[in-house]
Amino acid sequence: MTKNLVIVESPTKSKTIEKFLGKNYTVRASMGHLRDLPKSQFGVDLEHDFEPKYINIRGKGDLIKELRSLAKKADKIYLATDPDREGEAIAWHLGHILGVEPTKKCRIEFHEITSKAIKDALKNPHTIDMDKVDAQQTRRILDRIVGYKLSPLLWRKVRKGLSAGRVQSVAVKIICDRQKEIDKFVPEEYWTASVTLHETGKTAKFTADVIKKADKKLAIHNKTQANKVMKELAAASYVVLDSKVTEKLRRPSAPLTTSSLQQEAVKKLNFTTKKTMMVAQQLYEGVNVGRAGTVGLITYMRTDSVHLANSALAEIRTFIEKEYGANYVPKNANLFSSKKNAQEAHEAIRPTSVLRTPSSIASHLSKDQLKLYTLIWNRTVGSQMANAVAEMTTLDIKGGDYQLRASGTVIKFDGYLKLADKKICLKRKVKRYHC
Repeated sequence: MTKNLVIVESPTKSKTIEKFLGKNYTVRASMGHLRDLPKSQFGVDLEHDFEPKYINIRGKGDLIKELRSLAKKADKIYLATDPDREGEAIAWHLGHILGVEPTKKCRIEFHEITSKAIKDALKNPHTIDMDKVDAQQTRRILDRIVGYKLSPLLWRKVRKGLSAGRVQSVAVKIICDRQKEIDKFVPEEYWTASVTLHETGKTAKFTADVIKKADKKLAIHNKTQANKVMKELAAASYVVLDSKVTEKLRRPSAPLTTSSLQQEAVKKLNFTTKKTMMVAQQLYEGVNVGRAGTVGLITYMRTDSVHLANSALAEIRTFIEKEYGANYVPKNANLFSSKKNAQEAHEAIRPTSVLRTPSSIASHLSKDQLKLYTLIWNRTVGSQMANAVAEMTTLDIKGGDYQLRASGTVIKFDGYLKLADKKICLKRKVKRYHC
């Protein structure tokens, strides 16, 4: 019987994938990198084109021995490390250790851990992408060149174990430059003024902000000036000079990328970046959701793309129409532009199936997993809903020499806000509920 060896990075992922593939496949985890630059040496030959010197990582000997043994017995070897530059480099190192020819179609990639995605990947193996490997090697070599001599300085002066590579050292420089600008800053006091008004004969109140005095921008720089303005505003009579009613469209936000996921998780869930990525990894690698078994709940969580696959768009649009009504589905799918220089190697972070709603799988998830999955699910579905329509009323008001402006907004059609309003509330330390 043909036996195929599939090597992934994490043991959790290997267990999930092995259930999809059956007896003809053996799935093992490399536990990340197996080869790296030596810790006790510089490891980069600066005189000969920055040639790196790789060695097997200490402590990985038994794992390497096991993988070599399995590789000898296997008819086919598939390297299924993560679909990014680092994953490509790990696959290249694995190929070197196991004696897999670089020209052999041994590399498979998938962006979600579902049965279909895994089986489709096995049907379309390709060679290792040496451009990605070289990109990762360049990053690793730069880390070593910059950090090898700088890190020990941090250990002596700040704290043992701190790292100062190509990213950290530059980040420290930026922070120091910024702090110098802050130290130079000369604070300037300024005040703003507003008036609470109501229409003659009515009790409903609204607030108008003072914007000008005698056709010049209002500038209040101290308490004395502020008191004078308040006295003049209190003695003034107010009349509406102009009223404008405009209709504004509010477009939904793009699906989540790695950076926007981290930002939203901080704001809405009070998660640290480390916690966010740890929980996202769990959702990506697979969770047992009952009858369906163990399945990856989200697509790969390291991405800078806001693109969604056509199959995902079709499923989301069908779900929205069925769940919320046809008027919540835009005529065409909402498309978003990625940031400049985004590589867009993957999709945005999305549920592998929008039909797995947070409520339907809540009993199978931990508290943190449910919070993050709900955040991702809401943002993905909301991104494909119709625009919200708001009616904005603006009043230009005159009071003595002062010009004021008041504005208010009424939602005429909630659109994507129907889902965006379903926020996750957390009890903060200040004993307030924050959404």
